[in-house]
Amino acid sequence: MSKILVIGAGGQLGQCLKTVAERRGINDIVFPAEQDANILNKDRLYELLAIEKPFFVINCAAYTAVDKAEDEVDLAKAINETGAAYLATACLANGATLIHVSTDFVFEGNKVKLLKEDDEAKPINVYGVTKLDGELAVTAVLPAHFIIRTSWLYSEYANNFVKTMLKLGAERDELNIIADQVGTPTYAIDLANAIFDIMSSSSTAYGVYHYSNEGVTSWFDFAKAIFDISKTAVKVNPIPGSAYPTKATRPAFSVMDKTKIKETFNIQIPYWRDSLIECIKQIKIQ
Repeated sequence: MSKILVIGAGGQLGQCLKTVAERRGINDIVFPAEQDANILNKDRLYELLAIEKPFFVINCAAYTAVDKAEDEVDLAKAINETGAAYLATACLANGATLIHVSTDFVFEGNKVKLLKEDDEAKPINVYGVTKLDGELAVTAVLPAHFIIRTSWLYSEYANNFVKTMLKLGAERDELNIIADQVGTPTYAIDLANAIFDIMSSSSTAYGVYHYSNEGVTSWFDFAKAIFDISKTAVKVNPIPGSAYPTKATRPAFSVMDKTKIKETFNIQIPYWRDSLIECIKQIKIQ
């Protein structure tokens, strides 16, 4: 496989990419520290790509604090849109292909239907708007790109819903979890494997793709599964989203259709609960 450069290497997906690269025996991959690959430092990005000369650049850098984004609009826009544009321009100048990670939150999520890549993107919060603008910035600048929208990302690394539930479950006897927001959890190790599959395919079928684990669930059922698998004794109560108001509105239904990525790259996608079992096993090992 050709040389790979990972931007946002210290985040959840970046750490998963490092783990998968080690498992696959991929050595020609660079994970620079944030200060050496700041997505808002345009000149440094150009310099880094000119030095490393990667064939692929994976952009894991993102502002993902969905509620805080409602107050920190400029920062979210800078990282998710301007930074993506800087990176795409640097890729163009250095002949690199960009794999840019995006989100199901680019959709309104007001209809119960599997979301396809060419469905209308109509985000309902600042985070979603900035991620969509980042997608558009990439496509406007760089023909050689793969944009991968994912959802409900979790792993044994960093902070995420699974680790939060395990922590709260150990501290409390009872939890209230939203039951009327439906989507699909995605194990970041599985997403990392899919990204490597895309790169190793040598495909030039550039464009937007959807990737999450298979299946459909609510946050409530996701939490129940976490506690069942981890054998955590805690009572979980389903509540409507209206009972737990947040600054940012979330899509009610954001289950994505993965047909395109499966058929294009011959990718087998694990069922969400099977991957959750593996993740919890890895967390217990740590």
